[in-house]
Amino acid sequence: MKMLVVGSGGREHALVWKIAQSPRVKKIYCAPGSAGIARQAECVDISVGDIPSLARFAAKESIDLTVVGPEAPLAAGIVDEFRKSGIPIFGPDRRAAEIESSKSFAKGLMRVNSIPTAAYWVFDEYNQLESFLKGTKYPVVLKADGLAAGKGVAICGDRDQAMALGHAMMTEKVFGEAGRRVVVEEFMTGQEVSIIALVAGDAVAVLEPSQDHKQANDGDEGPNTGGMGAYSPVPAVTEPVWQRIERDIIIPTVHGMNREERPYFGALYFGLMLTPAGPQVLEYNCRFGDPETQPLMMRLETDLVDLLEASLKGTLGDSALSWHDGASICVVLASGGYPGSYKKGLPITGIEEADEMEDVVVFHAGTTKSDDQWRTAGGRVVGVTARGSGIADARDRAYEAVKKIAFEGMRYRTDIGAKALI
Repeated sequence: MKMLVVGSGGREHALVWKIAQSPRVKKIYCAPGSAGIARQAECVDISVGDIPSLARFAAKESIDLTVVGPEAPLAAGIVDEFRKSGIPIFGPDRRAAEIESSKSFAKGLMRVNSIPTAAYWVFDEYNQLESFLKGTKYPVVLKADGLAAGKGVAICGDRDQAMALGHAMMTEKVFGEAGRRVVVEEFMTGQEVSIIALVAGDAVAVLEPSQDHKQANDGDEGPNTGGMGAYSPVPAVTEPVWQRIERDIIIPTVHGMNREERPYFGALYFGLMLTPAGPQVLEYNCRFGDPETQPLMMRLETDLVDLLEASLKGTLGDSALSWHDGASICVVLASGGYPGSYKKGLPITGIEEADEMEDVVVFHAGTTKSDDQWRTAGGRVVGVTARGSGIADARDRAYEAVKKIAFEGMRYRTDIGAKALI
């Protein structure tokens, strides 16, 4: 088989790394890829937003299966374009991808299908939002309706903070068109959990639970980021909790999308809050999570290519998933200033030393390489991912590997996976 992975971050590196282990795959391309990904795939200089060029490349090279990492090309209709040309591709079409690209659509889907989630209000005009914020109780959560690279969500503890953020979204356009509409949600408390399911119409294969760490700083403090680390499995997801998630959230969501005549094919991400009243949906994503994919791919023993192909052939329901018995943890090393402004081009040392450790993989999220020197090229630079006999063992191994890597301004959370040990 010849495979194409679309994207260039740590998630895509993890997908390429896992796909490369399949004996069925003879060639992997990645567009645009990165210097880190180039160790396992041939990188193609086509941006994720250039859908016509991606389709032409896939047709020219007779690609057997394309996997899309980021949400933007999915929301822009890359699957629709590939299907029109008869090119096999894993991911939801544009209408199904609205489950992520429009938070108001997602909340409406949950309301109609009685899927547990926070109470919410949708605003298209800032003066309406302002009036609501003056009279509501705090804290509340403000969300840009559209895609904002994981940064369009904030918990607002008081009216001034909420009004300033709402004004920035709707009037100052800090998130562009993504903030044209704003969703306000009731604040929920509890532990967050990520569930990723491979969906093919009515058939579902659910991956093991993982837990992301979205805030920039230890103790879940600071601004939201794209994700500072993740681990799997999650002890908080007990068998009774898992049964409620499957019965009350996953199955109703899949059936609800079918009733909306938006059948879902691809990776469907459920961002959940384990509240005192039970699991509730925080958000949906129309793709694999980042950085959750990194520890999941380290633990997954089943051939990923078999699962992806089964979803296209209509045999996903027959798939059995096998997992490493232990645990895996990913610690993101980020540039100083992230998720705000940061420097690029800073030299990185120690990547090879960390990669040489047993059961450790350094997934590249934002790096370049020139003259045998790794350099920073993004906010999230690498995801140091380790596998161990349990959370504690994987965590010790990951942080031991982290200590081998250095670059100016490097920052990371020191408490990834700590909740699993309480």
